[in-house]
Amino acid sequence: MLSIGQKLTVEQRLYKAVVGIMENPKYVALSGVLMIGERTVVDDVPTACTDGKNEQYGREFCDKLNDAELRFLVLHENYHKLYRHLVTWQHLAKDNAQLANIAMDHVINLKLVADNHEDNFATMTGELTKGCYDVKYKGWDTARVFHDLKENPPPQDDSLDGHDWDGAKDMTPDEKDALAREIDEAIRQGAMIAGKMGSGGDRGLNELLQPQVDWRQVLREFITETCAGRDYSSWRKPNRRYISMGIYMPSGVSEKVEELVLAIDTSGSIGDHELSVFLSEVKGIAETVKPSAVRILYWDTEVCRAEKYEMHELDNLINSTKPKGGGGTMVECVPQYMTDNNVSPQACIVLTDGYLGSSWGQWTCPVLWCVLDNKSAKPDVGKVVHVNSNLM
Repeated sequence: MLSIGQKLTVEQRLYKAVVGIMENPKYVALSGVLMIGERTVVDDVPTACTDGKNEQYGREFCDKLNDAELRFLVLHENYHKLYRHLVTWQHLAKDNAQLANIAMDHVINLKLVADNHEDNFATMTGELTKGCYDVKYKGWDTARVFHDLKENPPPQDDSLDGHDWDGAKDMTPDEKDALAREIDEAIRQGAMIAGKMGSGGDRGLNELLQPQVDWRQVLREFITETCAGRDYSSWRKPNRRYISMGIYMPSGVSEKVEELVLAIDTSGSIGDHELSVFLSEVKGIAETVKPSAVRILYWDTEVCRAEKYEMHELDNLINSTKPKGGGGTMVECVPQYMTDNNVSPQACIVLTDGYLGSSWGQWTCPVLWCVLDNKSAKPDVGKVVHVNSNLM
């Protein structure tokens, strides 16, 4: 028990900050994420640090912060966890770890400042003003900020905290999957708690639970559009609606989807997270659209691997597929492969981050681009669907 006038230790203040966040209606949905991993105070960390699961706080640094600033720091570390930053952006860190750190911090700090500008529950003041914050990047995701920083390098590293990229990199695939499941479950539990308390909570948390693309609707519209101007009516299968009236009319366009080619970008700019998102969308296509067959083409500067699945094999597609690639980026190899191998699908869906080193290719079939985290990508052929990984 504290005596009158006795100062709280950093550990006690950190615990108080966490409890305060969990009790705040704005952040009650974050409660589950706050419970993931270990949270320790150490003497050899300059500010704070996370490996994507565990958090470390520098004793000397935290001792300089007031309560609102400490809450800001705790929220900052836990949004790194929530967005799975250190797993998601490994490929950015491999390119330039310093800029990856800065880019992630810009995204989080902009969000936290915006969320707290009215009540100052968590403030980026005092020692925290040295951190990254530029309104230029408002509404940008980490990848977009990173690429801008590469073109316009900052004069110094203003990242607020440290990021244990090596610790995250050393996680096995099973450990990464387990952490992802743990975070997903934490988000669901937090959303349920927020709902029961009548709190809207953080809308970003709810978005993390939503599927990105309604493939049934997107493909129905896409295929209908690409069929425009073609006579797909059939006299061999008369329209039953008019037979009873003594009128013999052809049937209309069938909603059945024939063979689809799913061309998945596996170039060097695609990390584990991006590939996981792509395969999730592939699974969505297979389960909701149920094409007669799916041909998967993994590509970088060439088609590195081709797989074909008939309708009865689609349920096992995700467990069976074996991604391959890792080189440069030349999407032209996909239509060339299709021409060389007499592949004539109803349509081709290209899943990519849109950072192509050359043209968008010459296509002989309808093409739909599923572009991840890159709204600046504007294909000059086909239709585009932009997907936000929601991992900021």
